[in-house]
Amino acid sequence: MESRLKVLGHPVHPMLVMFPFGLLVTAVFFDVVDTLGGPGVLGDVAFWNIGVGLVMGVLAAAAGAFDLLAIPAGTRAKRVALLHAAANLAVILLFAAVWVVRFNADSRAAGGALIAIEVVAVALLGISGWLGGELVDRLGVGVDRDADLNASSSLRPSATADRVGGEVR
Repeated sequence: MESRLKVLGHPVHPMLVMFPFGLLVTAVFFDVVDTLGGPGVLGDVAFWNIGVGLVMGVLAAAAGAFDLLAIPAGTRAKRVALLHAAANLAVILLFAAVWVVRFNADSRAAGGALIAIEVVAVALLGISGWLGGELVDRLGVGVDRDADLNASSSLRPSATADRVGGEVR
């Protein structure tokens, strides 16, 4: 099933998911190091990583919704996609709660309870990332219908028009 939202022939959702994944995981790492006695600036950096990760997560979710809505009902892909979306929503809500608590606090540093919430959220993010991989790699969601080892460039106006008998001209 080909992705519905593309830029220059490539699906937008996978382009965006790397940002919240990287930012949120890095934020937890910085919070742990800060709590263990590392430089105090790491708590501030982690706080802002979470903020940017949340914004990028919402953008990635919006892009993913285009593909989710196109998956036929009653399929394994739809069930996996709904679980993937639910896990991502839980991650966003958990990190948003942590961010709001830290925003209203005297210090941007996280404590033990907030780090515990972050670790749970990152574990959910890992599960959701695996589910996303399952959607693409096993179920073909977001994969161009003309994908193969000799497919023409995605920048071509019509990849299908370049094919004759399964071969690229």
